[in-house]
Amino acid sequence: MKQHVADWFPVSRWARGMTRASLSSDLTAAAVVTLLLIPQCLAYALLAGMPAVTGLYASMLPLVIYALMGTSPVLGVGPAALRSIMSVAAVGAVAQAGSPGFMAATALLAVLVGVMLLLMGALRMGFIASFLSTPVLSGFVTASGLLIAMSQLPHVLGVSLHSGDLWSFLNSLWQQASHLHGLTLAVGAGTMIVLWACKRWLKTGLRRAGLKATAADLVTKAAPLLVMVGAIALTALLGWAERGLAVVGSIPQGLPGLAFESLVSVSPGTVQALLLPAVLIAMLTFVEQISIAQSMAARRRERIDTSAEMRAMGGANLAAGITGAFAVGASFSRSVVQHEAGARTPASTLIVAVLLGLTALFFTPWLHNLPLAVLAATILMALGSLIDFRAFARSWRISKADFAAHALTFTVTLLVDLVSGLMTGVVASLVMHLWISSRPHIAIVGNVPGTEHYRNVLRHQVVTHPEILGLRVDQSLFFANARYLEDRVAQAVAARPGLRHVVLQCAAVNDVDASALDSLEAIVQRLSDQGITLHLSEVKGPVMDRLKRTDFLQHLSGQVFLTHHQAMTALAAD
Repeated sequence: MKQHVADWFPVSRWARGMTRASLSSDLTAAAVVTLLLIPQCLAYALLAGMPAVTGLYASMLPLVIYALMGTSPVLGVGPAALRSIMSVAAVGAVAQAGSPGFMAATALLAVLVGVMLLLMGALRMGFIASFLSTPVLSGFVTASGLLIAMSQLPHVLGVSLHSGDLWSFLNSLWQQASHLHGLTLAVGAGTMIVLWACKRWLKTGLRRAGLKATAADLVTKAAPLLVMVGAIALTALLGWAERGLAVVGSIPQGLPGLAFESLVSVSPGTVQALLLPAVLIAMLTFVEQISIAQSMAARRRERIDTSAEMRAMGGANLAAGITGAFAVGASFSRSVVQHEAGARTPASTLIVAVLLGLTALFFTPWLHNLPLAVLAATILMALGSLIDFRAFARSWRISKADFAAHALTFTVTLLVDLVSGLMTGVVASLVMHLWISSRPHIAIVGNVPGTEHYRNVLRHQVVTHPEILGLRVDQSLFFANARYLEDRVAQAVAARPGLRHVVLQCAAVNDVDASALDSLEAIVQRLSDQGITLHLSEVKGPVMDRLKRTDFLQHLSGQVFLTHHQAMTALAAD
């Protein structure tokens, strides 16, 4: 029982090892991460179509739950751009943006994501995330980054634009080009320039000015928050809000309440419509979370429990939903900051939640004059890690099938919607895999002189025997490629009159299903009718076990040899 509790709540293990030194390190790391997270959580809340304060809500109880259930001491949990844009796209299809129904549906989506991650973690179903291949994820993330940029440009330009898809966005941008709001554009563009300059030169400049490396690094990481404070001050002093600059406005002060009443008010039809997006967001969240967590664990020579991580992120999303926030996930940039700032245990995540709670209790009135253009600029500057066009060239060089799935996912996501794009990519990857698997590489092999090795006759100078045909099958045999194997054997045999033996080298065959077994029996029969014997070589143990459970070996006209060289030597001497 104690072990089961420890599996679900690793805090029972790491809390016992806390020391004064580790707590001091966690406090420092938490302070740095909080400085980075405050502007991000406000910006990503608006990106999700939610009130800015829900960004703080999404960074309090969810972080507490993750810290209690997670195994990574440095994973940066909370609002993230990709989840916010997926949330607003999914909920926007069933509710009017900005309405109470929209906010309730957004919170319900977070609950659904949390429940699915908890179930997947409890059942150890992390393998389903393997259906999201790297090219599909890359195409989806790049297109999502462009959609995020499209959704934030209206806040920077000061005009209303249709950002649902690329064509409507470009059309509305053309029509509104003459109505740009100069002050808003100046604030948004100025913020982007300042953030870019801080990222590029601030740390170096501070070090040259004599500031210690630790202090220079802290100021650089806090630059977005400092820019936000400066923008608030300028807006208040110069009266920019009265001149048409859109600001955040009043933000409720205090800790979040529970949103059970609004959650149960969501109609069954809306719940049904949100199920598929919730599954996709849960899968994407897990893939991103594990890749970040494992990367950070490798740097620190630690290990993580993938099932526990899935359950922890499920609990975090469930907490986000019941406090009226939106779906959360892992952030690579915040994880790196938390690692570099010296976090030693998940207590650093708990402390971040406490600091953000204090912000919600005492400092939200100060955010009234925060320009939306500043938050939008903050999001736009963070998109560099999402948009990667060079990946298209890489996938083209590696595999044309991967490139097709990559490009198709990108195109559908950008021109249709996020859910359709991701689903199209998953289906395309599976179809491409089946198509490639249905045409396995089958090589005619010969002996490399002076060795017992056998290689492809088209690639190497090898020796073959006129009465013996060696065929190497480079893939497991199953229903999709069984007929292809029959055709290739028949084609190779037809080109070689006087053939007496065919040897299938099965070193790469890891499995044989019922359809493939039927095809092998058909090959045995057809070759026997031609006076040709079929043999097998280098059959793996699990495959041989399966063959022994059937009567195939009784029908096999030839023998099963331990090595291909033994087969060729014995048959040549016959």
